[in-house]
Amino acid sequence: MTIICTVTNDLSHDQRMIRICTALQAAGHSVLLVGRTLPESPPLREQRFGQRRLRCHFHTGKAFYLEYNLRLLVFLLRHRADAINAVDLDTLLPGYLAARRWGVPCVYDAHEYFTEVPELVRRPRTQRMWEALADAIIPRLRYAYTVGPALADVLGQRYGIAFGVVRNVPLRRPPADPLPAADPKIILYQGMLNEGRGLETAIAAMPHLPGCVLWLAGHGDVADALRQQAQALGIGERVRFLGFVPPDALPALTRQAWLGLNLLESRAPSYYYSLANKAFDYIQAGVPSVQMNFPEYAALQAGYGPFVLLDTLTVDALVAAIAPLLSDAAAYRACQRRCLAAAEDLHWDHEVGRLLAVYDFEESRNRRFENLRI
Repeated sequence: MTIICTVTNDLSHDQRMIRICTALQAAGHSVLLVGRTLPESPPLREQRFGQRRLRCHFHTGKAFYLEYNLRLLVFLLRHRADAINAVDLDTLLPGYLAARRWGVPCVYDAHEYFTEVPELVRRPRTQRMWEALADAIIPRLRYAYTVGPALADVLGQRYGIAFGVVRNVPLRRPPADPLPAADPKIILYQGMLNEGRGLETAIAAMPHLPGCVLWLAGHGDVADALRQQAQALGIGERVRFLGFVPPDALPALTRQAWLGLNLLESRAPSYYYSLANKAFDYIQAGVPSVQMNFPEYAALQAGYGPFVLLDTLTVDALVAAIAPLLSDAAAYRACQRRCLAAAEDLHWDHEVGRLLAVYDFEESRNRRFENLRI
């Protein structure tokens, strides 16, 4: 079966889609991943599946979404496939229209609660436009999945269809003893440097965490503001901006960390119901991490205990969460051991079957996706 997967990024750092497309290709499908070219896009790395970038004149705002959706629709109408995998709402319209034109399934991959991300929550007029699009298409779909059980329930109730669950977990890596803690201790954040990620709080906490440095692996809209904040606090030398790290280099970087961060503001439902891949990356590396006390992370904590959960995103709360690990080496090692135990379960080998079941259209035609969940 030929499957075209569509995203709006430039394909270079999308670990999730690299895993998904590689698994589908290995299962005997012919897979093409379609994204776009950005001015700073690096050359594409060779993959087992096909890759194609569309070139746009606009790169942000409404003009970009309009242009990219038109270009993507033209591309999909010129390249027939047996299934189209539309990743997130910003590629769903062309994917749905092309799938109807060819009479093939459109599979919706909801990487997040798109209409409830912070960027839309604070712009209600634009939010209503995306909601109208979602309401018009998603209830008509037969095949859909998302990243976690809590979000699957919310989306299922919202749109009246069943969402499967394919969690964004990393590849399994050979068991390894954790690296000894560096001096100073590295607190790591990996991911986009965007609003609502608690990065301002993390930087503001650093003056209260002696013996620690903060590494930020990623780039995004607030990167310059974060640099200015670190300089204003007089801790510029203790906050290191690493920029984008290639996916194949990220595991080695993560293993150097003493603690991982995944801090999210609760003002946007998309964040509240998230299940970020970085949470699993920290686990797979045997690195304890601070996570928000949101449904998905609370469920993992109850099952495995690899996190420190944060009830409120404030400087005082973050410092209070980290301080016991700094002062009690035994408590830190116990959390580290729980990470390593969780890593034996939470990896891609245990998730790929759920992905392949989504694309077994004959078998899944009358099956409810709830049966695919843990």
